[in-house]
Amino acid sequence: MPLRRRDSDSRSNHQAPHKSSSFSQPSARDDKPRDAIDRNLSLGAAAARQADHHDGRRDLHHPSPAGDAIKEEREEDERDDARAGDGGAPCGGDGGDGEVGGDGGGDSGVPDLAALSVEIDAFIAAGQDGGETLSDATLERFATAVEMEIAQSETAVDKWATGANGEPRALLSAISRIAALASALAKTPEGSGGKHATAGAHRVTAVLHRAMAFLEDEFLALLDDPRVPKATTFDQVQHEVDRCVLPSAVDAGAGVGESAPPYPPETVDRLRSMADAMVTAGYVTECTQMFLVARRNASDASLRALGYEKACIDDVVKMTREALEAEIATWTKAFRHTINVGLSTEHDLCTRVFAGRHAAVGRGIFADLARCVMLHMLNFTEAVTMTKREAEKLFKVLDMYEATRDASPVIDAFLTADDGNNSTALTDLKHELNSVRSRLGEFAAAIFRELESSIRADAGKQPVPGGAVHPLTRYVMNYLKYACEYNSTLEQVFREHGAHGGGDGDNPFAAQLMEVMELLHGNLEGKSRLYKDPSLSNIFLMNNGRYMLQKIRGSPETNAMLGEAWARKQSTNLRQYHKNYQRETWSRVLGLLRDDGVLTVKGSVQKPVLKERFKQFNAAMDEIQRTQGTWVVSDEQLQSELRVSIAAVVVPAYRSFLGRFAQSFSAGRQSEKYVKLSADDVEAIIDELFDGNATSMTRRRT
Repeated sequence: MPLRRRDSDSRSNHQAPHKSSSFSQPSARDDKPRDAIDRNLSLGAAAARQADHHDGRRDLHHPSPAGDAIKEEREEDERDDARAGDGGAPCGGDGGDGEVGGDGGGDSGVPDLAALSVEIDAFIAAGQDGGETLSDATLERFATAVEMEIAQSETAVDKWATGANGEPRALLSAISRIAALASALAKTPEGSGGKHATAGAHRVTAVLHRAMAFLEDEFLALLDDPRVPKATTFDQVQHEVDRCVLPSAVDAGAGVGESAPPYPPETVDRLRSMADAMVTAGYVTECTQMFLVARRNASDASLRALGYEKACIDDVVKMTREALEAEIATWTKAFRHTINVGLSTEHDLCTRVFAGRHAAVGRGIFADLARCVMLHMLNFTEAVTMTKREAEKLFKVLDMYEATRDASPVIDAFLTADDGNNSTALTDLKHELNSVRSRLGEFAAAIFRELESSIRADAGKQPVPGGAVHPLTRYVMNYLKYACEYNSTLEQVFREHGAHGGGDGDNPFAAQLMEVMELLHGNLEGKSRLYKDPSLSNIFLMNNGRYMLQKIRGSPETNAMLGEAWARKQSTNLRQYHKNYQRETWSRVLGLLRDDGVLTVKGSVQKPVLKERFKQFNAAMDEIQRTQGTWVVSDEQLQSELRVSIAAVVVPAYRSFLGRFAQSFSAGRQSEKYVKLSADDVEAIIDELFDGNATSMTRRRT
């Protein structure tokens, strides 16, 4: 009956937790060493020994019935050898069959592993064409020596402790040697060693299976050692900050530090020795799957330590905007740390554990691990792009866009280091990153266009009291200020997904920005017509125009995007609003202070007309103070400019008017009745305008 690979049932006690569809299976070439053994060796006692082992570690002093049968056959063969060799040593020694080596055990009955190892190494080194052979007895004693080493290790408190002389335990060397021996025997032509060599090979294979089962358990235990702090792979960054809309925007990647290795050097050395033995013996599938699952679990735990928990699409879609933004901030921090620190750490670990002739296995493991971990996180981006397009989400989505964009060079670097070997998973990951970035870019462009839609839709019919800055103006300008901090990213987004096809010298985001400003300006022009008083309409346009200009000049990014030409145009508009206001409010007042040929006729003052002029002037000033005192100019500089410009025209004109005509009234009650304000009173009234506090005119000439 031919020797079979251990199926899922025989591995159930050791491998069940390690099987995962998340990882690609090694190719058929990975199993060649064990397949070769299986093709060249018959089951014999191996299956029985393996079954005994998986039912509970087989007692060396109580062999199975199948083992008894082989033992009897072996003892009979040894007696035949002894008779043929003049009663020589029963263990083969330098017997008549011409085989190399002896039992290496002297007369003690305990196999000498060190002495036997010398013979085994010589046989392995000689290779298939070296002419070296090993007796059945030598193979038996070496297999027994290895089995005893395993049994001693199974009961040891510290399986990897050094011996009394400081030498490391020979267990791993013995397992590696028996794996190499089984491979060498599998390459030996059938029949060259006779029935002895074939029976000995069965024994070697059976012990190899037991050794591999033991090694699998130890490999997994070492990977999952609770004494090793696994979260160090993606170590949480204590002071890492993320980009946010308000009050400030900073680099989401700031504060990323170096991560400590996930295992101490001595643990890595043991893992490497175990992996070498398992891969050499053809157990590459079991080895890689255990390693993958252990490291994937470690990365999941580390992501949780960073605050990131995987959420299903339905949960993400149902989140409030505030909750989603918080989740995106956590995801961005975890994703950047994974890219900048975690993958490098895992790549280094794979390189160290699977070194030398097994480097290709390590590259394949890392590629699968990177793809699995990254896809686990990239699924979140798909859910985000399915949520409602809201303008406030733009900045968090741009953080995600930048994170996925910046990940591509990292994956490219791993692909370059891979030299094109086992890079299918990494290539697939790179394509997925590009696809995710594209979807996020489309989503970001659509969100920005929602801002334009919201401006067009804002057609409120209720004017802002006092002509103050409209909430829409504040919202849009603050929004654009933060958007311009992402100017290079938004330029890339709109170049790829925008409606404006920017050429080589054009910035499509700048064109988009200009369109938003024009929309806002048009919206404000419409809102200014809601005021019945033309003067207040101009105050409203002045307030909003000045706010827009100050916001742009206060943001180097926005100023650079819109350009100086836009700022000059806005300043021109402001001067025009100012002139319009003064004409609407103060031209009529100044007209009352002119001698237009009605106040004096042939050098004589027309007192009735003069009295009416003073009455009209006093009423106009009272009305201006009463109404425009409630108007608001929140920008102190603009408020001061308005007051100064008004006073510079009105106060001198009134002072001159008083100088010419105040004496026309007799002192006393007549003068107080018509000349109610002094020039200083008029200046004081002007200085109280635009502060939002209405007062009645109580000042009188003194």
